[in-house]
Amino acid sequence: MKRALALLAFLTGWLVLGAVPASAHVEIVSSAPGDGARLSAAPPLVSVTLSENVGIQPGSIKVVDLAGTRADTGPVFQPGDVAEQLAVRLKPGLPDGSYLVEYAFVSADSHPVRGTFAFVVGTGPLVTSAGAVSAATGTDAAVDAVSTGVRWLAYLGVVLLGGLAFVVLCRPAARADPRARRLLRWGAGLVAATTVAAFVLQGPYATGRNLEAVFDTRLLADTLRVAYGKLLLLRLAAVAVLALLLPRLLRPDLPERLRSRYENLAVVTGFLVLLTFSATGHPVTDPIMFVSVSADLVHFGAIAVWAGGLAQLALCLHRPAADEDLVPVAMRFSRIAGGAVTAVALSGAVLALRIMPSLSSLWTTRFGLLVLLKIAGFAVLLAVASRSRRAVRRSLTPAAPPEGATKTVTADLRRLRQAVVVEVLLSVVVLALAALLTVTPPSG
Repeated sequence: MKRALALLAFLTGWLVLGAVPASAHVEIVSSAPGDGARLSAAPPLVSVTLSENVGIQPGSIKVVDLAGTRADTGPVFQPGDVAEQLAVRLKPGLPDGSYLVEYAFVSADSHPVRGTFAFVVGTGPLVTSAGAVSAATGTDAAVDAVSTGVRWLAYLGVVLLGGLAFVVLCRPAARADPRARRLLRWGAGLVAATTVAAFVLQGPYATGRNLEAVFDTRLLADTLRVAYGKLLLLRLAAVAVLALLLPRLLRPDLPERLRSRYENLAVVTGFLVLLTFSATGHPVTDPIMFVSVSADLVHFGAIAVWAGGLAQLALCLHRPAADEDLVPVAMRFSRIAGGAVTAVALSGAVLALRIMPSLSSLWTTRFGLLVLLKIAGFAVLLAVASRSRRAVRRSLTPAAPPEGATKTVTADLRRLRQAVVVEVLLSVVVLALAALLTVTPPSG
């Protein structure tokens, strides 16, 4: 386990400290020519300076004339030593007239930023651009809705995989329970499927195109070139390893030495899955990225362990085995859930302080209102969880059954079962709010 923890620390430092800090969202700082500029002769190139280094993204800058004919020769390149500056060369001998520059970049947290600006060569009229030098983030409504749904399902998959901690730490007998194993397989399948879906959706999402463009090979290639696409591939590889590992780890007759190794490997691969979410979301926009990404890792990881454990607990409470005593199981999970709840609350507070532009944005922005809704959902979850903990503390001992009959469930156990089911349903709602937060800019 010590080796696994050391490896986790190394991976966090390598991926987070090796990344380039980003602003709240990428913005256009300046352009040459500027919007509305009137030039006596066509410039050799058009350049844009951004608020962060997004790397060279093919096709991110295009220049067209009034007829829609391309005036640039491509490809996009960095004209100097400034990593935040990108440019595209223009065709030589361009005639007088107005030219429209279209830009489309993907920021470090995977959100698209698009806009236009115009300039004129000669004495002709200037055609006003649609969006001046500003951040325009319009996306196709269907693509936006599907992307949000995919993120929600991805979170559900991670939560179901988080139930592995419950199996290992609270209910080892679940290794032989086909229902528990099935939940874990569903989790791995959901994460894998949503990762593929997120990869093919990113192109249309970033460029504002519709769902028909999901299999555009050029867009797929563009996604593969950016950090977001590479992290999705890392997630897919990690969950594939985890899926192959699960049947071996869950063997009831697995030797203890191998079990320890497999558990360490599961911790590392699970950590990588979590890291690919934290490294592609709002935390990477924090100038002190290590703090926010680390807080997000703790936040999401604690939610996965807590909510995933709830799903597994609800499963075993629904139809408890006749010869299984659930009292120790519930007590062990109660202690783990208490620690997870504390971690969720503290890390959530750190994230809010680091990501929210100001305190007033909590009630003046859509992002802030979603945060408040998530906090409210979390508060209700805590209230229901408190009821569960009281049920556990009240001598959760199943009544002695008549000879030859199965154990009857006490009133406390029934109350616990009802409370856990409510907690699971509330967790699904909170995850939906989290999915909406990931596609909403903190300032929007």
